[in-house]
Amino acid sequence: MSGESPRSLGKGSPQPGPVPLGVIRLYSMRFCPFAQRTRLVLKAKGIKHEVVNINLKNKPEWFFKKHPLGLIPVLENSKGQLIHDSSITCEYLDEAYPGKKLFPEDPYEKALQKMNFEFLSKIPSLAKDVIIAIQNNEHGTPKKEELCNEFNKLEEVLNRQKTTFLGGNSVSMIDYLIWPWFERLELYEIPNCLDKTPALKLWVVAMKNDPIVAALLTDVKTFKGFYDLYFQNNPDAFDYGL
Repeated sequence: MSGESPRSLGKGSPQPGPVPLGVIRLYSMRFCPFAQRTRLVLKAKGIKHEVVNINLKNKPEWFFKKHPLGLIPVLENSKGQLIHDSSITCEYLDEAYPGKKLFPEDPYEKALQKMNFEFLSKIPSLAKDVIIAIQNNEHGTPKKEELCNEFNKLEEVLNRQKTTFLGGNSVSMIDYLIWPWFERLELYEIPNCLDKTPALKLWVVAMKNDPIVAALLTDVKTFKGFYDLYFQNNPDAFDYGL
């Protein structure tokens, strides 16, 4: 269903050829939570795709033609059309490809998911701040408390809806959009944070049991190895573990 060249491409690497008919290409990075959103949706919808990993500290010159700022994820189809920004790539895949719809068909339910998504939009930046603080040996950072407070918002959503998942009683788009930051939960060094959010704790367990999530899980030791190299500005970080 998918082809991947795991090693990342850097400066001086040749540009991949045109995207084959019937395939979509994802420019990605193995440890990027934003790109992981797109990978989850590709897998959930069973879309035939290939993955090209980019070395984000040593980007190929040609990649700036795919995204003017050199950011990932970027989708490229066989027509040469380019789609970027993680939430936009996910919505595009849901609309452009047949099969199970991850966003609800009902306009109000779809709007509700998008509103909840905006409500939770601080989580990615706070999680990044926490990881940076830990790398700087600032283990008692107030950012951890802020992040826990954001998690409380998720608990509110689940309690209000009385559902297992953020979009209802089965996994849907909003769950996949938020999940990558919870896969990295152990990295934040907030072991007791979920003790006060029982519905959220159950959501994490339910998500880990989802076959799509389970197929793309990365273990904590590998994440830590990546971040140790990444914060040393080591370009080998992106191929850690290969």
